Amino acid sequence: MTSTGTTIATTTETGAARSFLFVLGSSRPGGNTEALARKAAEQLPPDVTQRWIDLAEHPLPDFEDLRHDSDHVRPTEGPTAVLLDATLAATDLVIASPLYWYAVSASTKRYLDHWSGWLRTPGVDFKKTLAGRTLWGVTALAHEEPEVADPLVGTLNNSAAYLGMRFGGVLLGNGSKPGDVLNDEAALREAKTFFAREAPLAAFPYER
Repeated sequence: MTSTGTTIATTTETGAARSFLFVLGSSRPGGNTEALARKAAEQLPPDVTQRWIDLAEHPLPDFEDLRHDSDHVRPTEGPTAVLLDATLAATDLVIASPLYWYAVSASTKRYLDHWSGWLRTPGVDFKKTLAGRTLWGVTALAHEEPEVADPLVGTLNNSAAYLGMRFGGVLLGNGSKPGDVLNDEAALREAKTFFAREAPLAAFPYER
């Protein structure tokens, strides 16, 4: 239960224990996006597992598209294996990426590009495994107008829709200098109940 009295479920609709994976896509440690994500994570019940992976500390190689040549081979070591296994294990996946040129960061985009390979990796069943699970987003932006983050929101929503995932939306905070987002009272209020909100099945804009 959050400090505001809003209940955060500790299990999924199927009864599985919830497990959150936070994927940090900032180019600097301890930035505003991470700070906001951690404020939201503070509200999770203690029996909900949290795992945090910083893409700067687990750099992925550039994605190689093999779909017309051969199948991808499941990675067994290195950052790619770590991120694949962590992604498959999570019931709730949180993409915490700053707004860079109105979209996700380069490291975040590379992570999402690798999803294309995991979709075509024998034995992984990536799409089937993630279907029904929940994708969330957290971002900090320098603009005070939230509409400028629409491309980032669209990327995450459409990715969730393609995989048949639920989409909990994106927690937006305002900040430029490190620590700025902690002065955004509206964002901090929303962070208290962000993971308690309903996460409907994602849909492409043309399906609504």
